[in-house]
Amino acid sequence: MEAMIAFDVETPNHRNDRISGIGITVIENGVITQSVGTLVTPETYFDPFNVALTGITPEAVRKAPTFDRLWERIGEAFSGHILLGHNAPFDMGVLSKCIADYGMAAPDTLRYACTCNMARRFFPRMEHHGLADLCCFYGIPLDHHKADSDARACAEILLRYIEDGFDVTPFFRRYDVAKRKTLPYKPKA
Repeated sequence: MEAMIAFDVETPNHRNDRISGIGITVIENGVITQSVGTLVTPETYFDPFNVALTGITPEAVRKAPTFDRLWERIGEAFSGHILLGHNAPFDMGVLSKCIADYGMAAPDTLRYACTCNMARRFFPRMEHHGLADLCCFYGIPLDHHKADSDARACAEILLRYIEDGFDVTPFFRRYDVAKRKTLPYKPKA
């Protein structure tokens, strides 16, 4: 299995164009090797709804890195791995908006897969396919809307799919960063 990075972002407001928290979990050779999370200074306003949902406040991010500083550390890894998210198009969209807003260098496309889309195919009779639902189904601990916990749970879910014998490769996609749209997958050369 190719190395993957499960990630989850939290946003400060309804615009979903800035990040206030990010969780990253690395999967290598079918094993989680690293799981981290960090707050991010979004350089924008916070909606009360988002603060209530995530617990992330303007005071909490005061000393956190801005997205451009964070991307200097993670950009290369994100470009070189398949990204994984639960409801991945949302996270990919937020990520691409941040890259554009900050004028950061990024590849034309990023490879990704969505564990929520996989759940809909693997468990068609399951009523709900949200992250909390899958964590409950598999008995995976979750502190929902905490980016590091959500990213780790997403990675755990993918590993459970594989253990259950599901083929996840048909769900790999490419994301056009500039156009913010999904494209068919092309394996890495």
